[in-house]
Amino acid sequence: MVRVREPTTVRRKVQLRAVRPPGWWLDALLLVGLVALTVALAADRLFGVDRAVADWADTHRPTVARWTAMTLNYLGQGTPLTLIAAGLGVLLAVRLRSVRPLLPPVTAFVLTYLTIGPLKVWTARPAPSASSKEPFLPPEQTLPLFQHDLPVRYAQSYPSGHVANAIVWYGVIALLLAPLLTTYGRRMPPRLVTAVRVVPPLVVFCTTIYLGWHWLTDSVAGLALAFLLDRLLRRVPWDDLPLPGRLRQHDRPFTSYP
Repeated sequence: MVRVREPTTVRRKVQLRAVRPPGWWLDALLLVGLVALTVALAADRLFGVDRAVADWADTHRPTVARWTAMTLNYLGQGTPLTLIAAGLGVLLAVRLRSVRPLLPPVTAFVLTYLTIGPLKVWTARPAPSASSKEPFLPPEQTLPLFQHDLPVRYAQSYPSGHVANAIVWYGVIALLLAPLLTTYGRRMPPRLVTAVRVVPPLVVFCTTIYLGWHWLTDSVAGLALAFLLDRLLRRVPWDDLPLPGRLRQHDRPFTSYP
């Protein structure tokens, strides 16, 4: 009796996507920088810089500028950005009849949920504005980390979630928006992709500091953490990741579409 072999599906080797600059040296530098900054703040260093920047902002914040900054700062709201990215993923998944466009927003949500929030709770640092509104702390008490005696809602300033969310989520939005426009027969210019990834995070970085919602070092830490997460997300070979059996029925690449 001759056995007939079932045809096997040859899968492409899963390889990480290229990032710029290449290599892991920048990732390591970002991680070391974040750790070094946290250690310095834990040792009560850099408080002078934080206080000087916050005091300057307090004395240069007319009403019009404050309201403008508050409006622009909405560009870094985590929940709306999550919903926008998820919506783009769903729309692209429907257009391509593929589950793969859902993978980036889900992965980004997991990464941000497991990093930004826990770091905020662990470091327990008040915002500069904590001295002018509840819990009305003395100015010198708003600077140190690890103030776990305060209610959690008053000590979640480090790192800046607005800045971190802006970098991660606008990166995901740019990743999904380009192939989505392609399905409608339009091409997203590379400069526009860069603008989507760069301009909103830059605006959020400046406005959070200007409004006194975060210390300068909070936002710098948010930058370091977010760039690290962004580089991890950009390395993922979304089109080549193995899918479970049932999901293979809706398997179609999107980053290389069409």
